[in-house]
Formats: sequence, C-alpha cells, structure tokens
Amino acid sequence: MRGRAMSFPKIHDLYLARTVLTTVMLTWAVLLGLDMMLSMVSEFGNVGEGSYGVVQALTYVLYTVPRHAYTLFPTAAVIGALMALGQLAATSELTALRAIGLSRRRMTLAVMIALSLLTVLMVINGETLAPMGQRSADVLKASSRSNNLIVARYSGVWAREGAIILNAEGGEERSDGDDRWLELSDVRLYEFEDDGRLQSLAVAKIAEHRPGGWLLREVTRTTFDADSVTRTQVAEERWDSQLDATALSADIDRPRYLTARELHESVAYRQRNGLDASDYEEHYWGRWFYPLNVLALCLAAIPFAFGSLRSGGLGKRLFIGIVFALGFWLLQTQFVKMASAFKFDFRVAYALPTVIMVGVSMLLFRKRSG
Repeated sequence: MRGRAMSFPKIHDLYLARTVLTTVMLTWAVLLGLDMMLSMVSEFGNVGEGSYGVVQALTYVLYTVPRHAYTLFPTAAVIGALMALGQLAATSELTALRAIGLSRRRMTLAVMIALSLLTVLMVINGETLAPMGQRSADVLKASSRSNNLIVARYSGVWAREGAIILNAEGGEERSDGDDRWLELSDVRLYEFEDDGRLQSLAVAKIAEHRPGGWLLREVTRTTFDADSVTRTQVAEERWDSQLDATALSADIDRPRYLTARELHESVAYRQRNGLDASDYEEHYWGRWFYPLNVLALCLAAIPFAFGSLRSGGLGKRLFIGIVFALGFWLLQTQFVKMASAFKFDFRVAYALPTVIMVGVSMLLFRKRSG
C-alpha cells in the first residue's frame, strides 16, 4: 500500500509541476523580452553603416533569440521556481499538500522533474538553434555593414578590397589584457590587374589586425610580370588596407557560439598541434555542466519556499532568486577564471560551485525539517 501511495505522478504532482512550469516560462518570457529590447537599442546604434538598416537590425535580434534564451534560462528557472512555490506557500496550498501526505522531498522531486524537461529542451537548443542563429546573425550584420565580405562557410574566410581578394583558412579573436586583435591564419592575398590578370600572390602564415593596421608575418610573395615570375620572402610586412576587421571576425567561429561537438574537435586539434586550447575547453565543459548547474541552483533555492517565503511577498521571492542566480554565476565565473589562470582542470572549476549548491540545499532541507 505504501508503494502505491508513493506512485508517481498523481494529480497533485502534476498540479505542482504545471504551476512551476507556467511561472518559470512567464518569468523567462519577461527576462527575454527585456533582453531583446536592450539588444534592439544597441543594434539601432549601428543602423546606417553600409546597408545595415532597421530591418537588418530587427532580423539580427530575432536570429539571436535562441542564444539569449539559452543564456537566460538558469536565471529564469530559479526565479520562476521560487515565485511559484512562494505563492503556493503564501496561499497555504503547500500546507494543504503536506496535510494530504505529500512530503517535501516529493514536492521537490516533482519540481525538479518539471524543470528537467525545460532543461533538456534548452540543451538541445544550445546545440542546434542557438549557434545556427548566432552565425546567421553575425553574417547578416557583417555583410550589411561591409560590402567587402564574401561568405564562404566551408572554404575559410573570403573578403575583397578593391583589386585584392583575401582568403584565410581560419582565425580567431585574441586578447592580452586590454589589447585585443584579430588574427587570421594561412592567408593568401590575390592582387589583380584592371584587365583581370593576376598580378601577384602573397602567402602569409599569420595576418594580424591591430590598432595600427594589418601586419603580415612570414610572407612569400610571387609577382607575375608579362614574361617572368619573381618570388620574394620577408619575415614581416605591413599591409596598407582599410579592410574591416569587424566584418571579417563575423565569419570566424567564436568558442562560445560553437556546438559541443565543434568545441571537442577544436580542443583535440589544438592539443595535437601544441596550441592553447583553454578557451575552447572552458566553453566545452561549460556545455556539459549547464544542466547540472540549472538543477543544482534550483535545488538549493527550493527550501526557502518552505520557510521564510511563506510570509514574504513577490519582492522577497524575486530578490532571493536574483541573489542565488547572481551569487552562483559569480562563484562559478571566479572558479573558471582561476582554472584558466592556474591551469587546472576546468571540470573541477565547474563542479565545485555545483557541489557547494547541493551541499547548501541539503543543509537547508535539514534545517526546514528540523
């Protein structure tokens, strides 16, 4: 009989899950709406550059909705869960549920299962719609702001400036403190005559765009004259070009916008070639710990619904939800930065805040049960 009494789900489990899901989704919609408004204000500042108009700005923002939804979901989950359970506690519905034999553990389980469904959808979104949408948004913005960009997803980066066409196998945005620059690798510069004849071909191992302009490294230049071919090699060469580095960077995949599979491949490639893979490892393990972070954060916050939130209002629940979300984010960010600085495993950096939150949850449950 006891086993049947604990069967799952019952109508009260479904009611609790539905209430939490509804509140989380409403909270999520509000946060996402505010975030989209801020994004629109930011994008409108770029209107007028090239052919980038209001329609392009709105389209850009729409393309980025899946990524913003993925980023905001953990915050929406903890705030929405607290608001839903706090409201049920304020109206004595949680007391009634406990009076019919529904334990706190069972109520927590119902909430966590409901949140797990949304978390799974967000994980799928983070591996499909979010990176696809962000890439489309970046290409749209760059191609509208600069007429030099040629989109070529599977043959590297292509761009044109006057009679010169640039092709690079890949590249990335680099930084050293406040100094940031764009670095392209395996670069080829094709320069043509007015009649379409190839005048010269320059092959550079690296092309850097810094505040002072473009710098080519390890350059081999082949010049084609009417009846001869000349080849020269230099260690460094300045390239006097007005090519928009911002437009080029849009066609370069940034680690935070890659899928977990692409991140894994990038980490493996850099490790095989002795390159720094820390940026890619950071985001790769962040994807794996994303669902655990969401559930651990909500699990640590739920016990408040059985205690002080019963006498609190909406403002108090909202405040505690924001404090939990912000505190967890700051804690994890610091651990990840330390992992990057001191070169220890990113899995440890992501796991420690999660373990701390689970420990907090267990202590709070014991205190509320006492």
